[in-house]
Amino acid sequence: MDKNTKFVELKNIFNILHSRRGCMWDRQQTHKSLIRDLREEVDEFVSAVKKNNYRNMQEELGDILLHVMFNAQIAKKQGKFDIEKVIAGLINKLKRRHPHVFGKVRASSTRQIIANWNRIKEGERPGKTVRRHK
Repeated sequence: MDKNTKFVELKNIFNILHSRRGCMWDRQQTHKSLIRDLREEVDEFVSAVKKNNYRNMQEELGDILLHVMFNAQIAKKQGKFDIEKVIAGLINKLKRRHPHVFGKVRASSTRQIIANWNRIKEGERPGKTVRRHK
């Protein structure tokens, strides 16, 4: 089975879980009700990284992806956005923040790459304090 088919299967599972014949608990969740569980999954991933435990990292990344899909599904039901828009936004951000790969900017060091990244990020959010890449 090709990798794109797996993603389509995952989207279909979330559509089923949130349908009338799906899971009542899933349908009742909100972005806010999932915050605690998402934080827990991120903490478990961080713990696995610190232990250099790749088996657990893989599992915890799956759990984090579950939350990404879950929140995108909730937003889709509310008519706000869907997983495709999340992915499209990420693709655009990665290309925009890597002009040394996808554009015409030259960078001869990691320091220049990080400086460009931070400059671009700050330009995306004028007036807001942004966490700088290190």
